[in-house]
Amino acid sequence: MSSKFKNESVLVSHLINGNEQAYIFLVKTYHNLLLNYAQSLTKDNAMAQDIVQDVFLFIWRDRKKLDRVYSLKNFLYKITYNQFVNKYRKSRAVTNLERSYIEALDEAIDDRNSELIKRKIAIVTEGITKLPKRCKETFLLSKKEGLTNIEIAEYLNVSVKTVEGHLTKAYQLLRERVGNQLKNILFLLFGRSENV
Repeated sequence: MSSKFKNESVLVSHLINGNEQAYIFLVKTYHNLLLNYAQSLTKDNAMAQDIVQDVFLFIWRDRKKLDRVYSLKNFLYKITYNQFVNKYRKSRAVTNLERSYIEALDEAIDDRNSELIKRKIAIVTEGITKLPKRCKETFLLSKKEGLTNIEIAEYLNVSVKTVEGHLTKAYQLLRERVGNQLKNILFLLFGRSENV
């Protein structure tokens, strides 16, 4: 039964017509993908779960408006991103700096670029794994753990200048992979504003 839904346009047609089996197939197929994506944006499992639930409710409620031509997968990622932005804005007062990052991300993840951005996230993630050992360790302490340069220097028992050198090298190597979009990609990955 569900094998016929593997064709996206068939799936969309059945969704538009209110076929509950098609909806169940959609949820089973995309739930984990969207949850992983939402978690990469929110860094909060409960909020990510809420976002994904809202996405599927939105799809069912507005199923008559689905487009048989446009990529359903891209549309799901776009809605997930929009739900993240809405919840992010509601959950906290957004500073001007954060607003500028949200706007930059909104431009980056539009209907045409969502696949490209996902590829660039993969490129940056791979690039981080390929950084020289000390450089990678310093970079992850800064971006993933949120430590200051002084805290990293104390933790690694090196000078602040050494920490700055490692971070500069990491940014340089990663920028060679994705160019000017590095700060947006790092914001997606780590949820922190970047001075790249």
